[in-house]
Amino acid sequence: MKDEVYNKLRNWIIIGKLEPGTKLRDQDLSDILGISRTPIREALLRLENDGLVVTKANRWTLVSPIDIAEAESIYSIVWTLESLAVENAFHHITSTDIEKLEQLNEDLNKTMKTGDQFAALEADNAFHDRIVELSRNLELPRLLANLKVKIQRIEIRYFSNTDSMHASYKEHQQIIEAFKENDLNDAVEALKANWQNSLNRIKSTNQSDD
Repeated sequence: MKDEVYNKLRNWIIIGKLEPGTKLRDQDLSDILGISRTPIREALLRLENDGLVVTKANRWTLVSPIDIAEAESIYSIVWTLESLAVENAFHHITSTDIEKLEQLNEDLNKTMKTGDQFAALEADNAFHDRIVELSRNLELPRLLANLKVKIQRIEIRYFSNTDSMHASYKEHQQIIEAFKENDLNDAVEALKANWQNSLNRIKSTNQSDD
């Protein structure tokens, strides 16, 4: 039950159903979800650890504001860890693994036709998660999962733009092509470029909104 509540509230925050600055009252959430306040409180504590909510003891709990500067710091850590994943995966990646990456990237391409931001985010995550899994480094998935939950709200807004989706799709193709060509340097650089370009597109969009 507590995991279900946590996942639901986290998804509501990510997709913007609970917008930044929204005041979260455990009794209101209890009434909406039809459950006791105990799992609500546990979920809010986990969300605070994720950086998705902020709490003032015995006063209020709010959905955290979106902080582009903080996201920039997280992005640089993410592309560094995923670059390590590419290096670890490179020497034992198979043609079957490459075909799976191609399939996952095509899943992202299909979401452009539906306009489903959450599906696009999940498809993009699946592509990157597969590269991390191929590293066979058991610590990397845990480290990256904890980091990425902090930037999912920005990512889902990123995927509201079809041009951004298409750019990511093409950049994924470059990563795959580097694997096919057995070029480790190109694979690492293509992976970094995907994250760096995504961050630059997000910053550009944010400045336009301002």
